Amino acid sequence: MIFSRKRADAERHTRDDQAVEVPDQGDAAPTLERGPYDISESYADVQRLDLGSLHIPAIAEVEVRVQADPQGVIQQVVLVHGDNALQLGVFAAPRSEGIWDEVREEIRQSLLSDGASAQEVDGEYGPELHAQVPTPDGPTNLRFVGVDGPRWMVRGVFQGPVAIDPAAAGPLVECLDGLVVDRGQEAKPVREPLPLRLPREISDQTDAEAGDAAAEPRQV
Repeated sequence: MIFSRKRADAERHTRDDQAVEVPDQGDAAPTLERGPYDISESYADVQRLDLGSLHIPAIAEVEVRVQADPQGVIQQVVLVHGDNALQLGVFAAPRSEGIWDEVREEIRQSLLSDGASAQEVDGEYGPELHAQVPTPDGPTNLRFVGVDGPRWMVRGVFQGPVAIDPAAAGPLVECLDGLVVDRGQEAKPVREPLPLRLPREISDQTDAEAGDAAAEPRQV
């Protein structure tokens, strides 16, 4: 299933070299100049696709591709722009500390054991992994980034030219910087994927189409 947002007037973020906190007035939460954001924080009010735990900015020319089960529970989210792609995941984390350092090392060890090369690099989101993975079609480059938030972690995997040239990310990085995470208040095991679901209108449409298909008479 593909959601395409091709809005010529889509609002875009101006991204600084590093995230900085801007002091706010009163009791309001501080405004962060780049995300991913927690839903409790202040962020730009732009159109976003609500997938439950992840709200993804609607950016011109970026397709949001999801794989969902028959109940509408999303198994995978991939953003695509041209030859580049960004796979997104969001996971529960403890209140006291982030988990990206530990997860990153586990990914590195897993890649090495599978015969891939993996190198830790200091990137725009902090420490990240650059990997080259053997495939039947030849080696594929991947770039793993992670962002720790309050009781959650967002993991992104860049594929395509952007995996070796972060400057090629274009609007994909705007999507990542504008993500909003709705963690919820319920307790969850650390590293458990946070629930993602199809928007209600899309889920209803899918159910209706499935019902129409089932109602069609069979030809014998």
